[in-house]
Amino acid sequence: MTDVTPESPAEDGNAKPYSVSELAFALKRTLEDNYGFVRLRGEISKTTFHSNGHIYLTLKDERAAIDGVVWKGQVRGLSIRPEQGLEVIVTGKITTYPSGSRYQIVIETLEAAGIGALLAQLERLKARLADEGLFAAERKQALPSMPAVIGVITSPTGAVIRDILHRIRDRWPCRVIVWPVVVQGEASAGQVAAAIRGFNGLAAGGAIPRPDVLIVARGGGSVEDLWAFNDEGLARAVAEGAIPLISAVGHETDTTLIDFVSDRRAPTPTAAAEMATPVLAELKALLGDLGARMHRCGGRTVADRRGRVEAADRALRRVRDLVELAAQRFNIVAGRLGAGLARNAAVHERDLVAVASRLSPLLLKRPQAVQRQRLDSVAARLRPGVTRGLERAGERLGGLGKLYLAVDPERPLQRGFARVTRADGSIVHAGAGLAIGEDVAIKFGDRITRHAIIAGGASEPPAPKTGRMRPKIPPSPQGDLF
Repeated sequence: MTDVTPESPAEDGNAKPYSVSELAFALKRTLEDNYGFVRLRGEISKTTFHSNGHIYLTLKDERAAIDGVVWKGQVRGLSIRPEQGLEVIVTGKITTYPSGSRYQIVIETLEAAGIGALLAQLERLKARLADEGLFAAERKQALPSMPAVIGVITSPTGAVIRDILHRIRDRWPCRVIVWPVVVQGEASAGQVAAAIRGFNGLAAGGAIPRPDVLIVARGGGSVEDLWAFNDEGLARAVAEGAIPLISAVGHETDTTLIDFVSDRRAPTPTAAAEMATPVLAELKALLGDLGARMHRCGGRTVADRRGRVEAADRALRRVRDLVELAAQRFNIVAGRLGAGLARNAAVHERDLVAVASRLSPLLLKRPQAVQRQRLDSVAARLRPGVTRGLERAGERLGGLGKLYLAVDPERPLQRGFARVTRADGSIVHAGAGLAIGEDVAIKFGDRITRHAIIAGGASEPPAPKTGRMRPKIPPSPQGDLF
């Protein structure tokens, strides 16, 4: 260590000059040597989680503040997540940052300053997970009614696993797979989360059967003992699982974060075993009762059908009686059939003879003659009517021809008129609308079209003379006497 004593004189009587780096690193070594281990209590503010994995924060009280840093390698071992406003106790060493002329504490451990701080942090975490929908009732899965395999995540030593196995064996003997974990301490949350993901990662039909339901169990304890089950990573592992999970952590009055995320919460590990399994004896009794009821119902149904058949048999006559009665009726009818046919033929013969006496050729020829007369009369009136209709149609046709000649646009051209059209085919109605040099087409009565170029200026038509004009006297063939 280099002591910095500006008052010590040099040989020339002046203080020895130090470089900035020498002074900065001397101060750094002095602080690290004297404050290599510090236990500090304060409130966290300005927490920054850097992308490289480090955490930068500030610890303060009512009169001072000090910067702190948690290096990436120490972040995973922290018991709680640093949050702004949380009062904590940290351990570490004091060092300086020579490039910025400030000192800071390098944090190695971080824990809440009291149970109130822990509960406040837990409430904030619960509110955040609730906003994400991890506690929603619609995402919770129903438990299987008769599981074949049950997975238990708990400590392999202790009364909890024995109580669960004993209760399952009494109620519903099935296969139980135990995943041993530590249920208290810093490593507990990570091991339980890994066990949940491990059970969910088992393939159906593999060497190790995939459980139908999971039980996370632990006995009672203090808030600090159960704090591992308030871990955010563990809660998210439970929410991500596809296998229904029962939380049985602590006693009935103990509540942890895993209880809100799990599909069912049991007040005790024994109650969790009862939730996961039915009672085999009760199922057998129920099955026997249902079988007896089915047998009794079947017997009553058969007896009822037998009674109906016997009643129907008593109501029906014997088959021989039915056949003999039908045969007797058939013989009677067959004996009367020949005489009946003979009488029917005789009746029809008499009717035919009576009708034949009234039939003659005149009855057929008289209607034919009447119809022939009607046809001749109609034919005589048809020819004049057709002739008159043709004459009236010819007159209407002639009128249409005169009308066509009256409206024919080519007819005025036969009287010496001409039609003047422009190059675009439009008809010229007034000469004033033509420009000098414009090309026009003139069509005459012989259907010949000539082209012309408009030249010269437009001349106004002569104005009409006013007053009474004297008639013009034609020249007389008689000579002038004078």
